[in-house]
Amino acid sequence: MPIIAPAEASATARGRDEEALPIDLRRAVLSSPVGTLEVRGNGRAIVGLAWRDRHRPPRDGEHVPLDPVLSEAVGQLRAYFEGGLRRFTVPMELVGVSPVATAVLAALEATVAPGDTVTYGELARRSGTDVPARAIGTIMGMNPLPLLIPCHRVVASDGLGGYSGGMRGKGLETKRWLLELEEALPPALF
Repeated sequence: MPIIAPAEASATARGRDEEALPIDLRRAVLSSPVGTLEVRGNGRAIVGLAWRDRHRPPRDGEHVPLDPVLSEAVGQLRAYFEGGLRRFTVPMELVGVSPVATAVLAALEATVAPGDTVTYGELARRSGTDVPARAIGTIMGMNPLPLLIPCHRVVASDGLGGYSGGMRGKGLETKRWLLELEEALPPALF
């Protein structure tokens, strides 16, 4: 699914503090094997996905997304976690993301299939930007659509590297689990 770049997205935010979030934001909550996820949409695309504190109670309506795009995203995420979906096709919009970061994230989404990984340096090369490998890690950590734009597939040249996704304190464990689900890594023995 093509990613809608910030310049193509309609102006949906007010003021600097709200720059990254659309005004008409809709949410759905999904329990998953790697924690509770909150999916955010603006009616035409998914604009955010984040792990959520399990102890925070859901707000009314969060478990019943009425928005068709949000419902589709939740359905695709469920299918992904069941092993039945290899690539997400739900519309995605990168709101409040720089053009360079958008180019890197778009290259990742377009060129790294499930079951594959890419190093930070190789992703820098594929993106066509002059971003150094270390900065690629920073961009991955700021990815507003983890899982949908698969930053967990980006690894260090000498191992897994880092991962800012997952429940608090479970980043690398989550990254390993996702890569095992996609058969990019053999299952851990211990």
